Amino acid sequence: MDKKLDPSRDDLPLVANTSHILVKHYVLDLDVDFESQVIEGTIVLFLESGNRFKKRSSSTEVACPSESNEACKFRMPEPCQIPVTNTKTFSSKIGYNDFVICGKGEKDTSGKDGNHDNQEQASGISSSKYCCDTGNHGSEEFLLVLDCCDLSVLKVEEVDVAAVPGIEKFTRSPKLRNQIVHELMALPADRWREQLDYYARCSQAPGCGELLFDTDTWSLQIRKTGAQTATDFPHAIRIQYRTKPQGRSVTWTSDQSGRPCVYTVGSPINNRALFPCQEPPVAMSTWQATVRAAASFVVLMSGENSAKPTQLQEDYSSWHYYVTMPMPASTFTIAVGSWTEMKPEICSSNDVATERSFSPSEADFRYIGVCGHMEYPCRFQKASATTQKIIPHRVFAPACLKGACQETLLPLIPPCLSAAHSVLGTHPFSRLDILIVPANFSSLGMASPHIVFLSQSTLTGMSQLCGTRLCHEIAHAWFGLAIGARDWTEEWLSEGFATHLEDVFWAKAQQLAPHEAREQQELRACLRWRRLQDEVQNSPEEMQVLRPNKEKTGHVSDSGSSVIRHGLNPEKVFMQVHYLKGYFLLRFLAKRLGEDTYFSFLRKFVHTFHGQLILSQDFLQMLLENIPEEKRPELSVGNIFRDWLESSGIPQPLQRERQALAECGLAQQVSAEVSAGDAVHAFPFLPPRAVGPALHPWRGARDRRRRRATTVAKWVRVNRRPRKRKRKDREEVFEKLLPDQLVLLLEHLLEQKTVTPRTLQSLERIYRLSEQDAEVRHRWCELIVKHKYTKAYRDVERFLQEDQAMGIYLYGELMLSEDPRQQHLARRKDHSENLFHASARSPGGPRLAWTLDIKGRDQGDGWDMCGARMIQFSEAAPETGEDSCPRKVREGGPCLSLHCSTQTQMGVMEIS
Repeated sequence: MDKKLDPSRDDLPLVANTSHILVKHYVLDLDVDFESQVIEGTIVLFLESGNRFKKRSSSTEVACPSESNEACKFRMPEPCQIPVTNTKTFSSKIGYNDFVICGKGEKDTSGKDGNHDNQEQASGISSSKYCCDTGNHGSEEFLLVLDCCDLSVLKVEEVDVAAVPGIEKFTRSPKLRNQIVHELMALPADRWREQLDYYARCSQAPGCGELLFDTDTWSLQIRKTGAQTATDFPHAIRIQYRTKPQGRSVTWTSDQSGRPCVYTVGSPINNRALFPCQEPPVAMSTWQATVRAAASFVVLMSGENSAKPTQLQEDYSSWHYYVTMPMPASTFTIAVGSWTEMKPEICSSNDVATERSFSPSEADFRYIGVCGHMEYPCRFQKASATTQKIIPHRVFAPACLKGACQETLLPLIPPCLSAAHSVLGTHPFSRLDILIVPANFSSLGMASPHIVFLSQSTLTGMSQLCGTRLCHEIAHAWFGLAIGARDWTEEWLSEGFATHLEDVFWAKAQQLAPHEAREQQELRACLRWRRLQDEVQNSPEEMQVLRPNKEKTGHVSDSGSSVIRHGLNPEKVFMQVHYLKGYFLLRFLAKRLGEDTYFSFLRKFVHTFHGQLILSQDFLQMLLENIPEEKRPELSVGNIFRDWLESSGIPQPLQRERQALAECGLAQQVSAEVSAGDAVHAFPFLPPRAVGPALHPWRGARDRRRRRATTVAKWVRVNRRPRKRKRKDREEVFEKLLPDQLVLLLEHLLEQKTVTPRTLQSLERIYRLSEQDAEVRHRWCELIVKHKYTKAYRDVERFLQEDQAMGIYLYGELMLSEDPRQQHLARRKDHSENLFHASARSPGGPRLAWTLDIKGRDQGDGWDMCGARMIQFSEAAPETGEDSCPRKVREGGPCLSLHCSTQTQMGVMEIS
């Protein structure tokens, strides 16, 4: 694809000046209002200045509307109340589970609508309350720049931390507020309870002077008159603000029971439309939050405590969460709704392995030592945590999904957690909540610290889709969360590792024998190979590179600001290159080193780098330093960069591996069978299949290989038989297939130009396709749409309604169809509005929504998906191939453009 990418439109700016000053702790105090679809309250930032500060140069002055040369002037905002809770409510002796930051019954009483000027600029962010003039101010003042978007900022003030009773013990001079904050942040990790207590007290202290602020599209800029350096700037500030209903960090929607809810959606702008923050990953911070909502709602957050509600007046409840492990602000997650905790019908004593004291002989001390991260209460230093295979976990969902959760999800969590521990060791986080999010969630799953969002699509069919997706998100606890990428363009460090580890975890969760695990993993490698081929053939070369910044990876400007390349490109959300190429690189390294050697190293790597940010070279250099010389031929950091990370297309080592797979005995046997049956072309290999219990589906596979390898050939023969037969043909015998095998079978049948209704009817009857998991039903619906199989339109209708994360492609195909019944399916209000909403909330926001406009009014090139291929077309000359629709629909504008891929997206970066 030669489409020229527009950096100014596709790139996402990170503007916070993290090289000058860092937020070390956030205290949020928020109210959730479902009627107005607004979250409002205050956030207190505790800041630490760095050691490389300079006075702000005139080139960084904020442009102001006036051209006057007079000193900068401001108009005072209208009165605004900031509630101050009685600090005597707090005590450093408050326990771990009942710690709170506000007195019971206290509620923000500030006006919700009328007390502040809230006119919006065209940029989509509220106008500043201050108007200053450009010119020579006589002095240059330090500017704190925060990442911020789609927020109404109402007031910013310095917090008088010196007014907190008892705070004087942190400094000999109580008047030095910044010194107090510094001493508070410097408390040792074993005093974290006391530290959180004082953060809470300080956050409720009175203000001691309003600060000047201004906003633009991507930032909130704050300064204090006379403060010329970061050291002089206040180290504790309070911001009063409210979100906007259209803000892109959260989605206001309804759950499967029709009740209102709101949750963070893994937006490309992360949380900057939820609270002002420092977005760059180097801004590692802790936080604590109090959230108030109506008593009928449950508040879930990415905190390390399992919060319980505190009843307030007027049927409101308050929930408090906190974290003590510093992490990027992008990992903050919240979900408020009428969730019900799902519990197994019969509780097993083996479901949770609680922490207990162990003798040195019992505990895993192989890697115990000094951690390399900043100080915090680390689980890797606790012997009891290192041996905890299954961490405490809860499942939340709308009540109507209770049966599906109990049947499918709940039994999988303990074996998947235990499998992950057996591979990587200590769980980085002490607990796990799993929430089944509303149907319009834009991916199958998203991981955050202590909480995972799963799509309801994972609850249907057999356990495979749910199990593999759960394993993928559990893997993110190590790669993507406990170990993060220092440069967000290196997404493969999160998604590649999670994709590779999901197969390993899932095989162990099923307790497969080594040869059974290999067979399962070869089949999944086959499916991913096909996806990667589609990706590299039908996406911009520039977006296929895993390390696009090359030698500049990790570099930032002097202020700390940077840009995420293609961070706002609407095609990026549907691309899986970082998942797939990252997966194949790690698979290649594991095979080269031997799996035992590789996973032993990986466990050591996790212990070395947990709690830190890394670049690709950190992983590769440590890997090569820890493997024997004889296993290192042609392996070097430079070679891996060149072949895998800094080039587009399919890496040459992977091309050679593909040829080797095609030449193995099983592949040759299948190829011979398929060739004899004149079956589908481009069929590299088909691993064996079998049936069995949910966690042991591969039992007996080797005894049935030869009979089952001809499945595709059989279906091709069935499809080619004439309706009227002169003699009775022998009936083909078909056996049950595993979900992944069904996906592969249907993908090959999608490559057939014609599939008869009789064949489609037989497929559905034999394999009960409408009862399979979402991956299988997705391919089945593609066949239905492509061949206009009207008898099964009910399956398409159900898929559009219940599997919206995967239904965007089908929606586009229906809209492009000239068939009135298919267009009617897409135009149904409940389908089109939900899919439009889901796509608009995906990375790219409104731009992606344009690609799904039901009138087809798109202003650029796009992609149309037909069968298992991607066909590019443009406004001037739509392309058609033998597998494409015969003609594209135009309705007063260019062809509908659909930025999508044939495969289900594997999650949004999340940390996805």
